[in-house]
Amino acid sequence: MGVKNKLKEIRMREYAEDPKDFAERLKVNIKTYYVWESGSALPSSIKMLEVAKKLNKKVEDIWWLE
Repeated sequence: MGVKNKLKEIRMREYAEDPKDFAERLKVNIKTYYVWESGSALPSSIKMLEVAKKLNKKVEDIWWLE
């Protein structure tokens, strides 16, 4: 069981941006974004809320418990 995310899907489908530009949109370091997208690490709960707000989504639309 773990936390999964749709960051890559959202980035590619809705924004058609490369990871660097998307990380800039989210105002995070590219390395930080890469570990989030790969699922190697999770953002803090506050950062999850900030990212969801920037993408005009609910947190559970981006991250979910598998």
